[in-house]
Amino acid sequence: MSEACVIVTTTAGSEAAARELAAGVVAARLGACAQLVPITTVYRWGGEVRTEPEWRVEVKTTAARAEALTAHLREVHPYDLPEIVVTPIVGGSGEYLAWVSTETG
Repeated sequence: MSEACVIVTTTAGSEAAARELAAGVVAARLGACAQLVPITTVYRWGGEVRTEPEWRVEVKTTAARAEALTAHLREVHPYDLPEIVVTPIVGGSGEYLAWVSTETG
């Protein structure tokens, strides 16, 4: 049975910033892969509601690597308060999840 896997999600203000975050995570073997998705985010900051284009970065990794990945994102992220959310993967392709474990091991 493969190790438990998770998706760690963050956002970036541009495609270039998202690519940089994703490449750094994969190069450091903190994530097996990352998908970049253009999104629109509505949030409250500084007392006002804002709507901004962003890029969602979804990183596949193991539960064992999630804490190190979170620390890495906090260190390199350009935002003052980056979104970093860890979501468990409760099922999926066994072969794919084994590959995630291998790539982050």
